[in-house]
Amino acid sequence: MNHNTPVSPRPLSHLTDAQRRVLSAVQLRAHGVSAAQMSGQCRPGGPWQQLLPGVFVLHPGPPTSEEQLHAALLYAGRPTASVGGPVVPAQVRAEGEAGSYGDVMLTGLAALALYRFSCAPSLLSLDRIDVLVPRTRRLRSTGCARLVRVHSMPQAQEIVGLPVAPVARALADAVAQLTDADVVRRLLTEAVRGGHCEPAAVVRELTLARLLSRPHVVDAVDSLLAEGRAIAEDRLYRMVRDHGLPDPLWNVDLRLPGGPHLGGVDIYWPDHAVAVELDTRAPRQDEDAKGSSLLERSRERGEWPEYARKREHLERLGITVVHITPKKLREALDQQATVVRTALMASSDREPPACVVVLPR
Repeated sequence: MNHNTPVSPRPLSHLTDAQRRVLSAVQLRAHGVSAAQMSGQCRPGGPWQQLLPGVFVLHPGPPTSEEQLHAALLYAGRPTASVGGPVVPAQVRAEGEAGSYGDVMLTGLAALALYRFSCAPSLLSLDRIDVLVPRTRRLRSTGCARLVRVHSMPQAQEIVGLPVAPVARALADAVAQLTDADVVRRLLTEAVRGGHCEPAAVVRELTLARLLSRPHVVDAVDSLLAEGRAIAEDRLYRMVRDHGLPDPLWNVDLRLPGGPHLGGVDIYWPDHAVAVELDTRAPRQDEDAKGSSLLERSRERGEWPEYARKREHLERLGITVVHITPKKLREALDQQATVVRTALMASSDREPPACVVVLPR
């Protein structure tokens, strides 16, 4: 059989070039190729090669990086047999769906390369391709495919027809394999600076992956949060300027006359008694995150209850506090400007607020 000719009378025109060159044993059987024919094609000097168990490259010579991605997904997407009968592999569940890989997706550095991270290594330089799979998947990592098991699969993104884990999840899986503090910091910084995701999402995934016990990861997260806040503050300035909101006081502390400190706010309109607070804290995590140094430091400083107490105290004094997250600023800036404008307009209908002293922060 010549590798330049169709493997069966059934057409392969619905497949991409890479998918025509990389097929699983089940897909080949569906196109009329027997197991004996597969073995014959893969003999030394033959036109095919078996890249992974049950996955074939239909040409001689080294596989391309794209072919390796398809091969890793085909291998990982293959379920094991269950009691009660054979299982139809996910990648051929429906007629013509040879490019469907079931419930698996690329993650780690391979995913970041597909997201075009400039500081991620090229696909050609990767020895292993990380694939996210359900924890119940019984296959083992082998060859170029490294399986990363997870209890709950995230919603995959599609890039060039391939299922890819969300950026925050891919980052966590990449960081799990890295020990170079500079590389980790550059990856996390690019994720935020490049607008791929918010710091809170990254911290959440790193915490769930139990990576915040590693000092070089914690240091990188501190830089990530500082970077995220700077970007969010810039959007906040833009919101006030571009939407014609009244000129506010920026980054001030509020205090009762002769009394206690009430806390700092990012924006304050004293004539309207309206404050805006930008919430760039790391998100509160589940009990599974116990032991992470970042979370422990946050709890030791009392950030969570202190934040709630400050907001409640200000509102009891008649000051309206508008809570804005970096994600809201990035995804719905116009909507957040409307929320703030509404709070300013409603100030005349409220009871006069308590007198507070405004100090630079």
